[in-house]
Amino acid sequence: MERDRLQISVVVPCFNEAGSIEELHRRVSRVCEDCASGHEIVIVDDGSTDESWSVLRRIAGTDPRVVLVRLSRNHGHQLALSAGLDICRGERVLILDADLQDPPELLPDMMRLMDAGAQVVYGRRRSRSSESGFKRVTASAFYRLLNRLVEIEIPADAGDFRLMSRKALNMLRHMPERHRFVRGMVTWIGLTQVPLDYDRDPRFAGETKYPVTKMVRLAFDAITGFSTQPLRIASHLGIMFSLLAFAGILYALYSWYETNTVSGWTSLMVVVLLLGAIQLFVLGILGAYLGRVVAESKRRPLYFIDEIVSGDVTDTNGYAGPVAPEDVRSAGSQT
Repeated sequence: MERDRLQISVVVPCFNEAGSIEELHRRVSRVCEDCASGHEIVIVDDGSTDESWSVLRRIAGTDPRVVLVRLSRNHGHQLALSAGLDICRGERVLILDADLQDPPELLPDMMRLMDAGAQVVYGRRRSRSSESGFKRVTASAFYRLLNRLVEIEIPADAGDFRLMSRKALNMLRHMPERHRFVRGMVTWIGLTQVPLDYDRDPRFAGETKYPVTKMVRLAFDAITGFSTQPLRIASHLGIMFSLLAFAGILYALYSWYETNTVSGWTSLMVVVLLLGAIQLFVLGILGAYLGRVVAESKRRPLYFIDEIVSGDVTDTNGYAGPVAPEDVRSAGSQT
């Protein structure tokens, strides 16, 4: 499936978004036709269990500019996004979620900023009225905490919605880590990156695919992937409570010398439980980093591709990512 490079690629990770796919295709196609001489829409089905794949196949049958990538199972949003970024071939790449909370109609404004010299144009949410108060507060707190821990400044109130140059994308694709926080990885690259403020829309259809548990996991990947500060915090806590323990020993010896007895079972239990909790906390941090080292050392593929559909050609060879567009060949089977 050898393909020439285009001006714009729109990369959309998708999981159980059957209700919004057709509207997504309509809006993205319209804006790309207005501002690009040639484009493709790369939609990555991340192991959907609803009717998403059948809807996507129907759309691909009517629009040769749609490229479908079906992963072998649900690998998660960040890896599905990585698969689309590996496959796409545009000189500029727009990252977009399938829920349409980030309006594709901002592409012309992003293109103008890139024409002026930017290598990355990221959407910065001016308002998030469609989201719950809990999510807004936790997201704000997370970005503030993250920027206190990491050595680079990751833009607050910015998701994965962004336009990237091929140069920036090529640099990103040289970062092979498994636990991925793509927006942080893009920031880490450097280059000229500028914001575009916008108001985030409500979800077009369906329910969010990022419950609290996934948000916490993503936040943990972000912190452990871009900072060793938690390890330093663990060391500082160990030193601090070692000093407190030493002071407790001196107090116990003094009490024994003065009164011929050791003061209080209660104080002893408080100290033991407190030190035990701190030890478990420190071990948990060490275990998290050790787990990342073990996962990376296995060097397993980031994802497996079950099927690629482009126009009237279906490639079922199966690929292990990361994979480059030039490595993808047609299996010769026709839809």
